[in-house]
Amino acid sequence: MILLEINNRILEETLNTKIKNTLSGHKPESTDTSIADFDGALFHISNLSKDKAKLRVSILLKFYKQLQEHGADELLKREYGSYLTDPESGYSVTVLIDLENLPEDWEALVKKIGLLKRHCFASVFEKYFDFQEAYFDSPEDSTKLQKRAVIEYRDQEYMYVEAKSDRVTVVYSTIFKDEDDMVIGKMFLQELKEGRRASHTAPQVLFSHREPPLELQDSGAPISDCIGYITFVLFPRHTNREARNNTIDLIHMFRHYLHYHIKCSKVYIHSRMRTKTSDFLKVLNRARSQPKNTEKKTIT
Repeated sequence: MILLEINNRILEETLNTKIKNTLSGHKPESTDTSIADFDGALFHISNLSKDKAKLRVSILLKFYKQLQEHGADELLKREYGSYLTDPESGYSVTVLIDLENLPEDWEALVKKIGLLKRHCFASVFEKYFDFQEAYFDSPEDSTKLQKRAVIEYRDQEYMYVEAKSDRVTVVYSTIFKDEDDMVIGKMFLQELKEGRRASHTAPQVLFSHREPPLELQDSGAPISDCIGYITFVLFPRHTNREARNNTIDLIHMFRHYLHYHIKCSKVYIHSRMRTKTSDFLKVLNRARSQPKNTEKKTIT
């Protein structure tokens, strides 16, 4: 299985090119580039006030206000510090780079900017991982129970995060636009469920079709024939300080990981069908009776 990159490769390559050209002695050029990403995210690389030496990297997330309720602004300040600036008009977050005043570890800065969308997502996970850790340390304290987080990360598709004393439950709702996608998705998720037998440290994965799982019965989650719910049960071994970054990297990309492999499976099936059809046509052509050569004669 292929794991999708959590960073935006095009964004990083664009920034690397701009910075290397500047370090080589070339004059900065005017920049105005838009880059699309998953979940309807949009990056915009431009210059600040027509100053070609100052690169402004902005991201637009339709659900950023929901992330702000879970500490997205504080996490971004922690990660980007002084590079964080006032958001560009029409965008959620903006990071500013001065090409004439670059840090020595500018490559690390570029990699961190490539993870801008990931860090926005990470705030809600870190918050509930901390809740679970606090509950685990003092399970007798039941007054700190937090409300379930609900993030509409795509149109009519939601992510639910809830912390308990011994686990963090993450539920994704996803819409399957084609019946074939539903069938392949069920098979794919069944393999994930069976794969837990090979690794006892893997999180538990559950799948429910049409109706939400028991954890969401009172949440008003949508019910539809084309909707599916994927539940991850994360235990302290997945949410502790040493493992949480890897957990966030993997789980926030799961919806794209699932649909990407569904599409790849359909492409593979179609290619095999075309190949088999071509083989059958060759067999039929060889089996077809050839007409006898008849010599035409004229009447004398």
